[in-house]
Parts: sequence; structure tokens; C-alpha cells
Amino acid sequence: MTARVRHAAASAIAALICAFFAIPCQARNTVQFPASASQGELVIAHVAPGSKVSYAGRDLRVTRAGDVVFGIGRDEKGPVSIELRGANGAAQRVQIEVTPRDWPVERIEGVPPQTVEPPPEIAARIKREQARVVAARARDDAREDFLQTFIWPVHGRISGRFGNQRVYVANGKDVPKAPHAGMDIAAPQGTPIAAPASGIVTFADADLYLTGGTLLIDHGHGVSSNFLHMSRIDVKVGEHVEQGQVIGAVGMSGRATGPHLHWGLNWFDVRLDPLLLRGISDTTN
Repeated sequence: MTARVRHAAASAIAALICAFFAIPCQARNTVQFPASASQGELVIAHVAPGSKVSYAGRDLRVTRAGDVVFGIGRDEKGPVSIELRGANGAAQRVQIEVTPRDWPVERIEGVPPQTVEPPPEIAARIKREQARVVAARARDDAREDFLQTFIWPVHGRISGRFGNQRVYVANGKDVPKAPHAGMDIAAPQGTPIAAPASGIVTFADADLYLTGGTLLIDHGHGVSSNFLHMSRIDVKVGEHVEQGQVIGAVGMSGRATGPHLHWGLNWFDVRLDPLLLRGISDTTN
């Protein structure tokens, strides 16, 4: 059970007790952070409404009910600190221990050198396209779609996991690539993709060099999902989508060796593991 699930369960039980006995729920005005969180985890916590909260040099949005959200990076060692200032001006620091994870490294030989180290013109294109995606992730809306229990965008075998890293051998030297930034779900070409949570489409391009059909949905407070290698995109930038709405179809566009959906999760520029979301687990498939 993740820290987020434990927190959500405790909050739900507290709310039911308060409602049953018709008494004021004091927990709504208390600070509730998990004692620990995993590398790659999206953390949702609670503070007294009206509080000021900062983490990793960023001022966090606080919902009217006092919810805050932030992400723990893949390589974060911890403990991480959250700075709080209540509506009365009282300051407080909360520390969260970071649970380390084992990140497998796969060494691959026999890959064409131009695939590992693309020529300058292709490298320049990749850089331009990635800059556009990074810009879309900077959005910081007050919407609270991230509070929904996420659902699977497609069902299928998990063929690639967050955080795993490949080292390619080309021209007699090792070329480490960036760790895998999401979860790959194998599914037949054309399988409909559902929005895992509601949000606003902030990026849609059918032909990026590396990721092919690429779509980003912003869920508020800096939380966003990205969907790569799509064969079809059914929504456009600026459109609001509801949880469960079909947003496109599975494909193998870009640099993909077979049909699958890459589902990535971000808190701004911090890449996170969708498998750690409430409602998502290996056993679902």
C-alpha cells in the first residue's frame, strides 16, 4: 500500500466518522503528510485551508479544501522538506523519507549507430520537439482533476516500466540513455485510449520524431499525463476531456518496435510512475 493510499484511506475513514456522528471534523484543519514516499511517486497531502506551502523551491497551489500535490523524482534520495506557513503566520517544516527503488539496467548490443546517436539534423529536430513538450508541462492551473482516482487508459500487458534504463553499445562504446519516463502497455493497433482523469489538452502532434503521435493532458496543479506512439489523436489543444473519454488510439508511430501505449505522468518537469497512482496496480491487468 502506497503512502498516498494510506493517507486517502485514513482521510476517508475520518470523514465518515465525522459525518456519522455529526461532529466537526478537526482533521480537515490539520497537517497530513505521509511519513514516507517512494521514488517516482505523486504525493497528495493536506494542510489547513489558507496555508502557504513550498517544496523544491516552488510555491504549491492549495485547494480550497487544503489539498496539495507534488512529485518525488526517480533519483531523489531524501528526506525531502516541505515548508508550511499557516493562515495565522505560524511556520512549520515537514520532512518525508524517500523509499529507494531498484532500477534495472539493460545492456543492448547490435543497434545501428545512427539510431543511438542520430545525425545533427535529426538531433536538432528532436531538441526542438522536446522543448515544445517541456513548455506544455509548465502549465499550472487551479483545476483539481488530479484528485480523481485515475483509471487505466488501455488494458494490456505492461511491456516497459518506469525508471528502467538501457545502455546501448555502439562503435565499441557504451551509450547510456535516459531512464524510461513512463509505463508501456502492449495493446493491439487501433485500441481506443481513454483519458485516465479529466483535464485540458495542452499538446497534440501526430508526428514527433521519437514519440510519433503525442498527446498531453493537464490535470491541474502541474500534474499531467502524456501518451506516446499513438496511431490517431481524437482531441485538440485547448479541449476539455472527461475521465474515460476516448482521446485516440494505440499505435507504433515514432521510434517504436510494436504497437503499445506509453503512458507517462509528470509533476511539472518531474517524471513519475503511473503505477504508483491510486487505483492503478499490476493486478488490475
